[in-house]
Amino acid sequence: MAARVVRLGEPRGRREGVRLGTARHLPRGVRKQDYAKRNYFDLWLPELSPSGKLVSFAQAKPWTDGRWTKFSKAYRREMAQPSPARLLDVLALLSRRADFSVGCYCEDESRCHRSVLRTLLREHGARLAR
Repeated sequence: MAARVVRLGEPRGRREGVRLGTARHLPRGVRKQDYAKRNYFDLWLPELSPSGKLVSFAQAKPWTDGRWTKFSKAYRREMAQPSPARLLDVLALLSRRADFSVGCYCEDESRCHRSVLRTLLREHGARLAR
């Protein structure tokens, strides 16, 4: 049993389990009933996505190391708020009893909130698949 961090829209992996979408926005041009069928997600969980303000910051200019550091710190602050922190605790606990995945659409995980989310899950005690 473990949690996985994935790119939404890519084919599902073996033992991936339920896929949770942690993106701020729903996929464009996709009907709600097709989200799972098209490998986006089974359940949308925007509470673990960066805020709209932070997404706007991320999309405003190309990434530099300094901008990425600023984004990562801001996203960590958002996830430290009580509601998202409790969700991270729940997912950490579930990762010890079930397979599931969390993800976002970004092509480059190293410049996507899901890389920070992976670290946050680990810090909350989640068991992560390799």
